[in-house]
This record gives sequence, C-alpha cells and structure tokens, in this order.
Amino acid sequence: QVQLVESGGGSVQAGGSLALSCAASGYTYSSNCMGWFRRVPGKDREGIAAIYSEPGGVGTYYADSVQGRFTISQDNDKNTVYLRMNDLKPEDTAMYYCVADGGSHYSEYEWPPEVPCAVNYWGQGTQVTVSS
Repeated sequence: QVQLVESGGGSVQAGGSLALSCAASGYTYSSNCMGWFRRVPGKDREGIAAIYSEPGGVGTYYADSVQGRFTISQDNDKNTVYLRMNDLKPEDTAMYYCVADGGSHYSEYEWPPEVPCAVNYWGQGTQVTVSS
C-alpha cells in the first residue's frame, strides 16, 4: 500500500523558516503527483503546493496564499517530496499533510483544474505553529 510519512514540523517565530519532507513508499502512479495540503481547525483543508510529471519535465503549483514563500521539490527518484517554507506567518499555523495521486478523481478534495492530479493518499500530518 501507499504510505506517506511527513516530518519537519515544529514551532517557529513569524518570519522564520521550516522545511517539511514526505517520504513515500509503494507509490508508482505514472503522474508521480504529490503535494501538500494544510488544515486549520474549523477550516476546510487547503491544497497549497503540488509537483507532478508532465510532458518534457515537471510542473508545480502553488496556492496564492503561499506563492513566493513556499517551494516544493523532490528527489530524483520522486519518492521524497519537500516543502521549504520561508517567511512564515501566524496564519500559516496548521497541520500539514502530504498527499499523492492514485488515479481516482472521485475524491473529497481536489486540486484546481490546472493541476492534473487527484488527491487519493494522505500522510498522517505534521504540525506547524508560527508565533507572533
């Protein structure tokens, strides 16, 4: 089965940085699409970054809320995905989840149409807390 294990969460002051990682096992879907969602208590989960294979290379997506501050990347084998978070703000405080595409688009959560990925697998989450 597909397993996604996140690490790297923690507590930082506003303006600081954190790097999250997600180690995937058993993931062989052709698109190799992985990404990150986050959830604030009482709020819907928000897809914030994705990375995926496309003809000729790799595509990325960022939500407006994190664009310019967060960077998604992956190892060459595409089994580990990272999220570098810079200039963190208190509103970034959330549980961050690694996600992966399993080929089914009948899922509760969806990426925007421009992202050719489904959200089928979830990690356990890692907490990020940003203080003022």
